Amino acid sequence: MKFTPEKYRIADEPMQPFIDSQEIWDYINNAKPTRERVRAIIAKSLNKERLNLEETAVLVNTTDPELVEEILQGARTLKEKVYGNRIVLFAPLYIGNKCTNNCTYCGFRTSNKDAVRMTLADEDLVKEVEALEDNGQKRLILVYGEHKDYSPEFIADNVRLVYGVKKGNGEIRRVNINAAPLDVEGFRIVKESGIGTYQVFQETYHPDFYTNYHLSGKKKDFNWRLTSLDRAQEAGLDDVGIGALFGLYDWRYEVLGLVRHTNHLEACYNVGPHTISFPRIKDASSVNTPAEYVVNDDDFVKLVAILRLAVPYTGMILTARESVAVRRQVIQFGVSQIDGGTKLELGSYAQTKNEEQNLNREQFMINDNRSLGEIIEDLVDNDYLPSFCTACYRLGRTGEHFMEFSVPGFIKRFCSPNAMLTLTEYLIDYATPEVQEKGWKLIERSLVDLESQANVAEIRNRIERIKQGERDLYF
Repeated sequence: MKFTPEKYRIADEPMQPFIDSQEIWDYINNAKPTRERVRAIIAKSLNKERLNLEETAVLVNTTDPELVEEILQGARTLKEKVYGNRIVLFAPLYIGNKCTNNCTYCGFRTSNKDAVRMTLADEDLVKEVEALEDNGQKRLILVYGEHKDYSPEFIADNVRLVYGVKKGNGEIRRVNINAAPLDVEGFRIVKESGIGTYQVFQETYHPDFYTNYHLSGKKKDFNWRLTSLDRAQEAGLDDVGIGALFGLYDWRYEVLGLVRHTNHLEACYNVGPHTISFPRIKDASSVNTPAEYVVNDDDFVKLVAILRLAVPYTGMILTARESVAVRRQVIQFGVSQIDGGTKLELGSYAQTKNEEQNLNREQFMINDNRSLGEIIEDLVDNDYLPSFCTACYRLGRTGEHFMEFSVPGFIKRFCSPNAMLTLTEYLIDYATPEVQEKGWKLIERSLVDLESQANVAEIRNRIERIKQGERDLYF
C-alpha cells in the first residue's frame, strides 16, 4: 500500500503542540532515495525552496556514496549562492549555572553535586565583556540555567548592561539569549531590552525520549518547551533560534523534527527560525550519555548538509564543541555562524592565564580552544570572510522582513559588504600585522567578486572612512 500521509497529522495552530512522532517515523520508513528523486530534491533546494518532510526523509535515507557526495556538493553550492563566503562570528557568555532541572546529559543538572554554582555579579559581567571587547568581539550570546534568579527582568538588565560597556573601540552590538522558555509577558520584557535572537533548543523532538532524559524540573514539560517560541512570536519577538542536541536520539528523526518545527513557525507566523543549531553531546561534569545514538563524523557532515538544503534561508550555527578538524570540514557545507575564542567556565574570559580551568563550572567540554584571532586567521587563509555584522537587526531586517531579504538571496547584497566593513574594523583595531596583510588581500578579492552586484565604490569609500577613524558603518 502506497504511503500517503496527510499534510500534517497535527494541525498547525499558534501556541499548540505540533509534533507527531509516528508521522515523522512514517516519513523516514517510507522514503525511497532513488537517484532521480535525490537529484530532483537537490535541484529544488538550489532553487531556494524549503524542503518538506518527505523530501528531507529521502535525503536522510540516502546512503549511496555517490549520492551522498551530491548532497554535500549541493549544500556547498547553496551556501555560496545564498551567503557567499562569509562566516559570522560570536562568543557565548555564561551568566549563571544555577538550575532547577535534572537533565541527564547536562553538567548544570541539579543532581550534580560537584557543580560549583555561581552567577556573575554586575561588576564581573562588565569585566567579562571588556575582556571580550579587547579581543574584538562584537556579538555575544548570554547563556543561563533555568532558575528563579534568572527572571526576564534579570536577563533584560544584563542585556542593557552589556550594551553599555565600551572599551576603546570595543562595543557589543548584538546580544542574543539562550535561556529557559518564558511566558508571553516574559518574552516581551526581554525583547524590550534590545536583544537579537532568543534561542530555545528542544534537545530531542521525541516526546518519550525527552521525558526519559528530563527527570525533574520545569524543563520536563515537553510541550511547554516545544511551544516556547510560539509565545515569543506572540510577544512580538520574531527573531528566534531552534536546535536539537544530537546524540540523544536517532539523528534522522531529529533532522525531520527541526524541519517540522520550521514549517510550524512558517504556517502560524509566516516566519521561520533565524538560526538552527545542531550541537553534538560532549563530556561534562557528572554526565553519562548513551552510546546508542552517538553521531559519527560522517553522519554529522551529512546531517548539516541536509539541514542546509532543507531550509535554505536559515542561519546555521556550528559550535566549539567540535574539533578544529571537524569544524574545518563541516563549515563548507552550509554553516554561516561559528563561535570563536570560546570559554564556557563562568568568569573565564577575564581570568589571567595562570588561573586553572574548573570543569565543574562548565556545562560541557569544548574541543576547539583556539583564540578568536587564530580562528579569524584560519578563516582568512581558507578564503572565508569573517563577519561581525549586526546591521539586519538594527535596520529591522528580522522575522518576516528578514525572510523577504534572505529567501530570494538578496541578503548577499548586504551581508558581504557589511562583512568587509566589520573585518576592516577588526584588522585595524585588533589584528596582528600578518593577519592584517592577509585580511586586506581577502577584502580586495571580495570586492572584485562583487563588481557586478554591489556598489563597490561606496564600499571602498566606507572602508577608507573606517581607516580614518569612523566605526560602525553598514548597509
